[in-house]
Amino acid sequence: MSDTLNLSAETRERVGKGASRALRREGRVPAVIYGNKQEPLSIHVEERELAKLLGTGHFMNSIVMIAGAGKSAIRTLPKDVAFDPVTDRPVHVDFLRVSKNASVHVAVPVMFVDEDAAPGIKKGGVLNVVRHELELVVDADKIPESVEVSLKGLEVGDTVHISAVTLPAGAESAIDDRDFTIATVIAPSAMKSEAGDEEEVAADAVEATEQKDADASDEAGEASE
Repeated sequence: MSDTLNLSAETRERVGKGASRALRREGRVPAVIYGNKQEPLSIHVEERELAKLLGTGHFMNSIVMIAGAGKSAIRTLPKDVAFDPVTDRPVHVDFLRVSKNASVHVAVPVMFVDEDAAPGIKKGGVLNVVRHELELVVDADKIPESVEVSLKGLEVGDTVHISAVTLPAGAESAIDDRDFTIATVIAPSAMKSEAGDEEEVAADAVEATEQKDADASDEAGEASE
């Protein structure tokens, strides 16, 4: 389960591009808290503190308690972080208010395990990952850091579907209308190349045989003349 993160904030009295640029020059990042049938709340947070939380690797699927923007800490879930396209620094964050024990929709990273128990990979097969994250509906207090997907027993050509994955207790797939693919074990390019070479050799052999037969036919014709 992801740890609860804490973030200090201050309310924003002024909004707009000019005010936001001024905040960024001071090392602050504009943000907004919305949802839960309440009015949006404009805030700003310290960039270095935000960067530290982003560096945890699970910021987007963790509960973030925001203190300093109200009488008590506000329970939120990060929904979007905008980055500067040149500097890659965070320039804006959206937070969703969530009640305790509320169900939330989150993207949870997939962790593949038991690779050493997959015969297809041992033979040189390559794991082709179709989904690096799974969209889940979970309790806000029980968001998993990742979902383990076992590769045990997989051969080249085998596919892992969501139906074969054991999700954490209380979690459900947000996509429930199809048994979608998470990963497949495919033949490596070297194996495909070898197969192609064999086909090419076989084709050359057939062509040589046909040419030899044609030459023999021509010789027989000349002899009869």
